[in-house]
Amino acid sequence: AHEDTVLQSQPPPEEQNYGATAARVRQGPFVSVSGKGPAKREYLIAAVLCYANLINFMDWFIVPGILLDIQNYFRLKDGDIGLLQTVFILCYMLAAPVFGYLGDRYNRKIILGAGIFFWSGVTLGSSFISELYYWIFFLSRGLVGIGTASFSTIAPTIIADLFEEGKRTTMLSIFYIFIPVGSGLGYVLAAGMAAVTDDWHWAFRITPCLGGLALVLLILLVPHRTQRRTAAHRALSISGTIRVAAEKPGVHRTAKTTWCQDVISLAKNCSFIWSSLGLTAMAFVTGALGTWVPVFLYRAQVVQGIVPPCLHESCDSSNSLIFGGITIGTGILGVIAGAEAARRLRKINNKADPLICATSMFISSLCLYVALMVAQTNILSTFIFIAFGELFLSVNWAVVTDILLYVVTPRRQSTAIALQILVSHLLGDAGSPYLIGTISHAIQDKNVHSFQWSFWSMQYSFIVCAFVGVCGGGFFLLTSFYIEEDRKEAER
Repeated sequence: AHEDTVLQSQPPPEEQNYGATAARVRQGPFVSVSGKGPAKREYLIAAVLCYANLINFMDWFIVPGILLDIQNYFRLKDGDIGLLQTVFILCYMLAAPVFGYLGDRYNRKIILGAGIFFWSGVTLGSSFISELYYWIFFLSRGLVGIGTASFSTIAPTIIADLFEEGKRTTMLSIFYIFIPVGSGLGYVLAAGMAAVTDDWHWAFRITPCLGGLALVLLILLVPHRTQRRTAAHRALSISGTIRVAAEKPGVHRTAKTTWCQDVISLAKNCSFIWSSLGLTAMAFVTGALGTWVPVFLYRAQVVQGIVPPCLHESCDSSNSLIFGGITIGTGILGVIAGAEAARRLRKINNKADPLICATSMFISSLCLYVALMVAQTNILSTFIFIAFGELFLSVNWAVVTDILLYVVTPRRQSTAIALQILVSHLLGDAGSPYLIGTISHAIQDKNVHSFQWSFWSMQYSFIVCAFVGVCGGGFFLLTSFYIEEDRKEAER
């Protein structure tokens, strides 16, 4: 039986929750307060979305996990192999606004299911491509990016609609834990399958099966339609039945807006703009690290004489396995630490979220710079500082999304997430793997071809990441100047 709804007057501003799905109806004198928490079915839906997010990012990072094998198989240079991940990201980010538009207006379950089916099928097909048709392999990764965009754009908004502010932050944190966990498992899966089967193609035949399971769970457990929470739905709930707020005097329905109107409104939202640029810097760094760190570590080990040069197709995959494990561990710790720090510091500082993001970006940049400097002399220290760098980067994942969800009005959230994906990937990890590879290749061409210069060229090109990370910290500091005003505007 549903608990009776208690009607109470508007609380003072300092007692209000902030968050996209906790927005208050300011037009009327009453709000609804229900004593009933999230149902088990809502947690089940969130679990399905988290599992699909895990598979999503496993598929994303299969290529970096076996990059040396793919490079030798297709005979690609550093710039070309960097372009492989760039093609994936470009297609991903260009498709995101389309799915954001569709997600705000049409059935989200159908869009998610179609996306999972599409990217799983293309990934399976790419495992059968001959070395003579490398351009088809590039094309297949682009198509996988399109399918992935459908999920990444829409899934967070469903979780935001299922839970109120307190639970929402927790569930989003759990959802985003699966970004680094899935990324790390992608490395482990790719390197492990290549080592077990002595054929890297098998790495592309596991995630489609897991994706098929995610599709079945989505069809069986996620309802055909999920309730979108907006200001108009902050209505009176009596005996579990939600009455639209527009039925009450003084409360009006939310007017529908065009996509262009949504974009113009978001462009005026300073917190959204600066936090998106901060996320762009994060994406730039994580994209470059995710693609090139195993190769960088391998070249450092060759220079130190720890491992022999890889001159044939089957290469040592231990660096990918270790880096994958680091990514999983630091990702879990970082997301949990970021969410907990945000939860505690919000009580004493309304600007806590962007300040947490700025601090973590500055510390991460310092750790990554130190890792680059010690790589030629001490591999263990390099792994340690890379781990700390990834740990502080991971602190921001859930916090940045939470910022978006409470500074943007709910009816524009899918569009806002899609535009954030577009900008962060266009200026971030769409170009960073290619840029790092191109700089490395250019440095090698101007010097004597040797294993030493092969390492130095990658080391020098990676310094760009430390600089971009510092810029990202600055963008989050700028976000803190506008966060309170934009949050209040979204609530209105």
